[in-house]
Amino acid sequence: MPANHFNTHCPDWATALLNGFSQIFLQRNPLCGLLCLLAILFTAPVLLGGALLGAVAGLLTAQRRNYAKADRQAGLFSYNGVLLGLLLSLYFPWSALLPPLIIAAGGLSAMLTQQWLKRTRVSQYLPAYTAPFVVLGWLLLCFATPSTPAHLIEVNTLNMLAAPFKGLGQVMFLSHPLAGALIAAGLLIADRRAFCWAMFASVAGMGWNLLHHDFYSALIGLGGYNCVLAALAFSSSRQQPWLPLLGIAFALLLTPLFAAVGLPTLTAPFILACWLIRPAVQVPGTVASNRAPCLPEENQPRLR
Repeated sequence: MPANHFNTHCPDWATALLNGFSQIFLQRNPLCGLLCLLAILFTAPVLLGGALLGAVAGLLTAQRRNYAKADRQAGLFSYNGVLLGLLLSLYFPWSALLPPLIIAAGGLSAMLTQQWLKRTRVSQYLPAYTAPFVVLGWLLLCFATPSTPAHLIEVNTLNMLAAPFKGLGQVMFLSHPLAGALIAAGLLIADRRAFCWAMFASVAGMGWNLLHHDFYSALIGLGGYNCVLAALAFSSSRQQPWLPLLGIAFALLLTPLFAAVGLPTLTAPFILACWLIRPAVQVPGTVASNRAPCLPEENQPRLR
């Protein structure tokens, strides 16, 4: 079913929420968003409530504060809420305090996104991408329980083939290859060029980690998800086809820096890579890229 046909048969609020899920991957496509949502439902259902709560909190905040409807419908005020809901559901035990915390974080991310959008549209301000998620995530993770030790994963053909899909899933803290396959299908529906770059970037991240003998990160997808986002950020640049490659390279080089200073990686390397590249080149804008735009094995909490 074409996305425009889907839009005509989908309520505005549902379109906005589904676009919020697809905006995590810098796309505006409700079918892509639906497949992202199904990836959570099928592989980590315990996280679904937090993701939906964060998305709704961001959207309702935008509505109550009368932010531009076009931006709300594009999902610009929901995707950071989705990521924060996933993060909080993963690293904090469910309690009576967790839903209000997710709602507050999702609402605050929408307000930060709005302020960033206002500055981006009147000046040469850099896009926010997932900066609200990263900044709020760093603050909230200060109160999280320590992560559990990483489990060993066998280096075999099956795990090697599954790793690129896990790299896609890790953008949303999902380590099951089915999650990555559903996300890949969503990207293929939204933009075939974006799909190709995302898969290439995930393979590149895996190869980089294997080259440095970090087999766990390579096979669980932790080495690829920032590369995926950096490649997607520039995948629409047909006149400068080398930009996604540059984004991938910068993301790979920047990732170790955050571990070195003791900060959870989250999607910070992707953001910083794009911020370093954009001022140096003229990047064509799109609806998705102009916006303020991510589980380890066995769903074990591990700060990434």
